[in-house]
Amino acid sequence: MDFGLVLQTDPPASQVVSLMKRAERNGFRYGWTFDSAVLWQEPFVIYSQILANTQKLHVGPMVTNPGTRTWEVTASTFATLNDMYGNRTVCGIGRGDSAMRVVGRAPNTLARLGEAIDVIRDLAEGREAEVDGKPLRIPWIKDGKLPVWMAAYGPKALALAGQKADGFILQLADPYLTEWMVKAVRQAAAEAGRDPASITICVAAPAYVGEDLAHARDQCRWFGGMVGNHVADLVSRYGEHSSMVPQELTEYVKARQGYDYSHHGRAGNPSADFVPDEIVDRFCLLGPAEAHVDKLRVLRDLGVDQFALYDMHDAREATIDAYGADVIPALRA
Repeated sequence: MDFGLVLQTDPPASQVVSLMKRAERNGFRYGWTFDSAVLWQEPFVIYSQILANTQKLHVGPMVTNPGTRTWEVTASTFATLNDMYGNRTVCGIGRGDSAMRVVGRAPNTLARLGEAIDVIRDLAEGREAEVDGKPLRIPWIKDGKLPVWMAAYGPKALALAGQKADGFILQLADPYLTEWMVKAVRQAAAEAGRDPASITICVAAPAYVGEDLAHARDQCRWFGGMVGNHVADLVSRYGEHSSMVPQELTEYVKARQGYDYSHHGRAGNPSADFVPDEIVDRFCLLGPAEAHVDKLRVLRDLGVDQFALYDMHDAREATIDAYGADVIPALRA
């Protein structure tokens, strides 16, 4: 199992770079960041410094979207980083939540997202693609490589990930839901004539190593609020009791009263007060290192290839170090 670190690009950028260096020293192989231009600093600028200050770490957004940048700009940016540092980027992509809604735009449609996945990958790897009805190729790209991993929850999005993406990002660590969604992605891949095993499975969730479970829950409760934005979209689309979406995912958002993006992804987010302890425990990894190892072994046996650790709480360095000392060696043994 591989491990990734997920950060917000809060200033100063030097701290983001420092934490990524610390993660690599502790055995993490991937460095991810949020991508929301108004809420945080521009991640692609910071990626250049992360890549320059690490040796093997792969970097990318968790996640970008097709709406905030034109697709040729996104492809060229990834390709430039790859040319400078040797194909060490991954394009995590989704419909767009905070990046779009904060500026008053709706998330992208799945049709647009599917088209963008193909175009961005083709352009970044030096192939011709059609952009706005015009054939386009970036001529200076040689030997470029850009895996595109798609974030998804709902049935249509899971199917699209299986049909087009190189990897699937699931932003929660509940074993039941992981099994259900991985099965849906792989079934869609098989129906599209693809090898289901070729799709990398990445589970992303907060992790807090420590004995004070109540404090750990409070530090990670924001995550249930963030996931709730996507779940609320699913309830609006499919209804509260649809057989197409598991009740284990949708039930908890009944108490949701809206969401303030000024607290997005932050410990103590008041918009996440509706999230019960049970959801925090299911969606996150909490407790002593041994509890993390046990849950990650379950996820690994369900086909998860990477665990990406959201590290937005008051014990960031300690959690990175605990994973390096006790968790990562146990999962790689």
